[in-house]
Amino acid sequence: MAPLRILLLAGTPEARHLAAALGGQPGMRVTASLAGPTAMPEPLGVATRIGGFGGRDAFAKYLGREGVTAVLDATHPFAAAISHRSAEVCAEAGIAYAQVLRPAWRPREGDRWTFLNEEADAARHVEEGARVMVETGRRGVQRFGALPGRIVHARVEEGRPGPFPFERGGWIAARPTTTIEDETRIFRRLGIDWLIMRNLGGSASRVSLDAARALGLRVAMIRRPLQPEGPKLETVAAALTWARRRG
Repeated sequence: MAPLRILLLAGTPEARHLAAALGGQPGMRVTASLAGPTAMPEPLGVATRIGGFGGRDAFAKYLGREGVTAVLDATHPFAAAISHRSAEVCAEAGIAYAQVLRPAWRPREGDRWTFLNEEADAARHVEEGARVMVETGRRGVQRFGALPGRIVHARVEEGRPGPFPFERGGWIAARPTTTIEDETRIFRRLGIDWLIMRNLGGSASRVSLDAARALGLRVAMIRRPLQPEGPKLETVAAALTWARRRG
């Protein structure tokens, strides 16, 4: 039998773990795809391509040329355009498609969340004079507008990405800390009133939400965009089972 030819759309911790699990499976040939823009991505342990496909038609041609028989979409929960395109092209080509999508966060007792549909909605909820911590990544900060009258601190993981887009505040070039104690210390030092996050789910940024709850801070939570129809696999184990059933 010909091996199952899997394209893994990567870019998340789940994709990294899934690549390691799939790479050792008999009867499977796996290629991971990273859209970028990571300069030196961490090796995934399987054949890896870097860069976009060049649009919908080019993606369809790639799938046909490479004989792909299944696509596992483990991209970012907010990479909805990629996910919709991938699901649609796979449906047209008769290629199995599933999305590896970690569960969204839900408020717990003591949380003070306001849900936003997009970043621009923050100006309608965050009062002037508030001190704000933004944790939506460097690409998202431009979508908030100027947020006049607020003091904004934007946390980014990789250096300071250019001029600060808000009139007051600054970049914080650091990953979120790993303990509630360290995170609450930062929020207290900066006098934070509001935390703004995208609903990524998972454990990586959960400490920020736990610290906000401990301090009674307001949280503006940006909802996930609409995801494509099709199977949703919440764990690496479920994705591995899905792939095995197609082998």
